[in-house]
Amino acid sequence: MFDLLSKYKKNDHFFFKPTDSLQQVCNAPDDSDGVYLVYELKDGRINLVYIGSSGKKIPDFDIAEGLIGIQTAILLDGPWGKTPRSQAWPVKMLSEGIDALDIYWWVTYKGRLKDDPEVIQRSLIRMHRAMFGESPKWNQRAAKK
Repeated sequence: MFDLLSKYKKNDHFFFKPTDSLQQVCNAPDDSDGVYLVYELKDGRINLVYIGSSGKKIPDFDIAEGLIGIQTAILLDGPWGKTPRSQAWPVKMLSEGIDALDIYWWVTYKGRLKDDPEVIQRSLIRMHRAMFGESPKWNQRAAKK
């Protein structure tokens, strides 16, 4: 679905269940910036629920490389207020009947690779909207806060 991610060679994924420690299962690097996609596994189906990124670009400057890496973005950033995802996701998963999350990540900004993660995130959300008529459901909630 997102062919633009195929050019990024440093990537992986991990599963997260509500009873897991997100810190222990997260295999994303914390010294690199990039994008990540969160899929829910629920009732035998797989649905993309969130598209996120790490790294902040300051106008006229590069991204502060690895300042807030992909791992930190996954663990701490949260679209539902100030609660870290490591605490919010298990509650959310139990309340929505989600069996597990499958989180895929790609390094887009490290060393000579300088693709802005926020630009890629916005492109992916636009593609999702073009295909399905709306943003992934957790991105919709993040935009409303």
